[in-house]
This record gives sequence, structure tokens and C-alpha cells, in this order.
Amino acid sequence: MDPIEETVGIFQPAVDTINRFVASFIATLPNLIAALLVFGIGLFIAGLVERAAQRALARVGRPQQSVMVLSRLVRYAANLVALFLAITVLLPEFTATSLLTGVGFGSVAVGFAFRDILQNFLAGILILLTEPFRIGDQIVMDSFEGTVDDIQIRATLLKTYDGRRVVIPNADIYTHVVVVNTAFPQRRSEYDVGIGYGDDFEKAKRTVLAAVRQVEGVSDSPAPDVLMGDLADSSVLMRVRWWTNSPRSDVIHVQERVIAAIKSTLDVEGIEIPYPIQTMRVLGTEPEGQPPGDPLVRTTDPRDTPAA
Repeated sequence: MDPIEETVGIFQPAVDTINRFVASFIATLPNLIAALLVFGIGLFIAGLVERAAQRALARVGRPQQSVMVLSRLVRYAANLVALFLAITVLLPEFTATSLLTGVGFGSVAVGFAFRDILQNFLAGILILLTEPFRIGDQIVMDSFEGTVDDIQIRATLLKTYDGRRVVIPNADIYTHVVVVNTAFPQRRSEYDVGIGYGDDFEKAKRTVLAAVRQVEGVSDSPAPDVLMGDLADSSVLMRVRWWTNSPRSDVIHVQERVIAAIKSTLDVEGIEIPYPIQTMRVLGTEPEGQPPGDPLVRTTDPRDTPAA
């Protein structure tokens, strides 16, 4: 055999393979062009759908963060549909049934591999849809308390009152109890203050209530009130309750002013906030002027104890 023919014979299988590949490519070229056109048109339509979703969500009063995330998810879903259509155009034998079957098996595999990520993703979607709280709300979850700084697909970012950032997985938020302190415009606070058993409770109540009503930041509706809280060992407790704006800064500053006002008005009216006092009854001893058989009564006050 001629060496040239022998060499050609060695490479002939490779040449045949290349020829078949080129022929197959030429045969599928119209389908490829059509698939690219379908995919491009699908991406364009997905952009239009995203903008339409943004306008629709904004009209119903959704927060900006929720509008952006949800409209982006709509676009991702539209892009996925465009990709599926392009694949079916490129590969006609690849039917929708086989495509969905492949997606199903792939979803199971991905679900096992990225279970925690998918849990946080789905929880983030549910949080954005149900809106138990919004960006700027002040919440408490377990030992974490602060202002919601951002709601992402994977996690919610919390800014604590001492200036730290806490990243809480959305799955934890969705499955735990969350207290939203700013869910409503107003929030009630209360403070217990004691007066002596010998003081006029009704007078003290009127005095304290008038003082609290004059404090800046205390709401007129609902109005503040004063109740008898408890009969303690050394005092009668008055429970003072009032309403303020719900943000924590308002609650703290108004509470400080309320306590200061209560202390000042009680001092002016001569009503003392009693120290812990103990009364001892000693049987068998009678001081001068006391009938025989009566116990000796002594009242001790920490203020009467000399300093060491």
C-alpha cells in the first residue's frame, strides 16, 4: 500500500467524524438560530414583565425592598421559561415531558445538596410576601433586639442599639417568635412607685396623674392612668401607665421624663417614697406609759442607722 494512502487511512475515521459533526451542525443551524431568537425575545419579554411587576407591586403599596426582590424573582422565572422554550426549539426530540422529568430529578438533587440555603430562600420569599415586619421596624427575636436594616433572600440584617450588625437566617426568623415593637404607632410603658401606708393614696394618685399628663411625649389618647399595683411590705405601690410613640428612643426618653416628674411632684406635695421598714414586736417588755401585757413595738428605718 502506498504510504500516502496508508497515512490517509489512519486519519480517515477522524475526518469522517469531523464531516459528520459539520453536517450535523449545518443541519441544526436553523434550529440554533431560531432558539437564539426565541431566547433573546424571551429575555426582552422578561424585562417587560419585571417592570410591569414593579409598577403593580408599587401600586399596592409594597415597600421598595419587597418590590425589587419580588420583581426580580418574576424576571428569573420568565428567563427560565425562555430557556426551556429555546431548548425545545433547538432539540425538538427533547419534549416538555422529558424536560420536566429532568428538572424534577435535578431539583431533588439540588434540594438535598443545598437544603439549608433553599430553606432560607423560601423563608425569605414568605417574609417578603407576608410582611410580618418591614425595613426600619424594631424587633426582638430570642436574645437579639434592634432595627431591621435589610431583608435579603437568605437572611435578615439587624442593627442593634449598640451599633452592631446581626445576620439572622430567614428560616430561623420564620420558625421562631418575633416581637415587632414598632408594629403599631403607639406603645404602652409602666412604672411602679411606692408611697407610705400613712399617705393619702387618692391624693397621691391625682398628683402623679396630673404630673404625667404634663410630660412631653406622653400621649393624650389613650390617656395615662394610675392604678393601685400592690400592698408591699413597706409601701403601697402605684402602677403608672402611659402611651408614647413606639420607637425605642421615644420610649426611653419619655420614661426618664415621667420618672423625674413623679419624683418632683411627690417631693413638692410632701409625699415620701418610703425606704424598706421593718416593725419588730417584742413580747414581755413594756415601755413606760404602755399598758402591761402589750408587746413592745419598734420600727426600724435604714435612714436611722448610723454610718459605719
